[in-house]
Amino acid sequence: MNREELLKEAIKIKSFDLIIIGGGATGVGACVDARSRGLNVLLLEQHDFGKGTSSKSTKLIHGGLRYLEQGNIKLVKEGLKERGLLMKNAPHLVKRKEFLIPVFSLFEKFFYWTGLKLYDFLAFSLSLGSSRILSKESTLSMMKNLNPKDLKGGVTYFDAQFDDCRLLITLVKTAFDLGGICLNYIKVIDLIKTDGLVKGVIAQDLLTMTIYEFSSDVVLNATGVFSDEIRLKSDPSLVPMIAPSQGIHLVLPKRFLEGQTALMIPKTSDGRVLFVIPWEGSVLIGTTDTLKEHFEYEPEPLDEEITFILNETKKYLAYPPEKKDILSIFSGLRPLIKKKDQKSKTISRDHVIEISSSKLVTITGGKWTTYRKMAEEAINICLEVANKPFRPSKTKELKIHGFLQPIDPFNPLNKYGTDQTILLNLYKEEPSLREQLHPHLPYTIGEIVFAIRYEMAKTIEDILARRTRALFIDAKAAVECSHEVGRILAKELGKTLFDMEGEIHQFSAMAKNYCLNSTKTP
Repeated sequence: MNREELLKEAIKIKSFDLIIIGGGATGVGACVDARSRGLNVLLLEQHDFGKGTSSKSTKLIHGGLRYLEQGNIKLVKEGLKERGLLMKNAPHLVKRKEFLIPVFSLFEKFFYWTGLKLYDFLAFSLSLGSSRILSKESTLSMMKNLNPKDLKGGVTYFDAQFDDCRLLITLVKTAFDLGGICLNYIKVIDLIKTDGLVKGVIAQDLLTMTIYEFSSDVVLNATGVFSDEIRLKSDPSLVPMIAPSQGIHLVLPKRFLEGQTALMIPKTSDGRVLFVIPWEGSVLIGTTDTLKEHFEYEPEPLDEEITFILNETKKYLAYPPEKKDILSIFSGLRPLIKKKDQKSKTISRDHVIEISSSKLVTITGGKWTTYRKMAEEAINICLEVANKPFRPSKTKELKIHGFLQPIDPFNPLNKYGTDQTILLNLYKEEPSLREQLHPHLPYTIGEIVFAIRYEMAKTIEDILARRTRALFIDAKAAVECSHEVGRILAKELGKTLFDMEGEIHQFSAMAKNYCLNSTKTP
């Protein structure tokens, strides 16, 4: 993929069946779905793909056990079905993960096992494996870091794990394979109306500041927590519908959870669910649920959120982490659907599709697991609004770009799927590209070059936060190698090191949000 060539193509076409605003999971998923039906589609993202919520998930593809407890069987069944489809269509990106729930009474053991058996049953033929009851000895053998105090055993079950941004950029490539045009750093600054109906967008290239106009039969607003901003451009009289909720995650050294089994804490002191998960050679712990008033791409984690996670974790780990052990903190906003006088954890996690009086289609809410189903429903509505003949979605069977089977579990390049041959050729042509980017990060120089040449990475942040997950794995290490990444970017994009100085400074300032000393009290 080449951004400049795609932009030229978009300018040449100018008029589309569908324009999608927003380059997160929902928007890119909708682009893939639309192209699977043969629609001519343009997607515009004002920052980079996954800059907001879609890069800051708990990295799980799951049915949602907490929804089962709430009695939302429909949402659980939908999530489990989509989990199974995604594992079939993207085995190089999504993998099965075993979870352990420690129990402290015979009642808990029976209660959780019964619920998990229902969870298994709801997955039907797409089940990833049966849940099991474990003795105390087997539980401690499986998870040596577990606190044995008062432990009566455990219950295990299976869900799936992924890297959200790696899946997202691979979906962008899938859209490209199908003939779709996805562009980052193009901001929609206004909507074009004809006879009171939305029929296109006015957009600005934030890299050149050039303004373009693109027309379409229908516009889909898939901007997540920022949905109201686009909705109000469509109709200023609309009532805001988004209630943002902040969730943070802590990343710790691997020693805090040896092995590959994840820990699920089913009920914290305030009724939340907490996960402790091996991820990218580190340990990921999250998440919190805090209502927010302000919409930000880089929300600051609160000290009380960090304290909450550490305190809850202490109850379950034999050697619990402290603040000094934290390698990175990342914080994101969820686009929850607003309901009056409700706490965040009870506000709807389901998605909503709205058609405004000016025929702008907005989809918001939902979660990563159900992105494909959400996209299918959104495009169904877009076809109706555009008065086009119905064409069925093909994404249930569509293999994601780079589809690879069988998977070598010991190959670190699995995430690139069949694209790993491109990276291996780069190594062959220039052996120095095999060098590690940083001693504390699992990436090579070649992966940086690959991201620039083949994945539309335009900035240091694109590379260190999303094409790789360096900033999320170890914020200090990411800052330390930002100069090297800047040097590679300058060489690949024909810039000078002087050109990159401002960007290096900008990245370092942004990375402070991922470091412990940046947290604040509410």
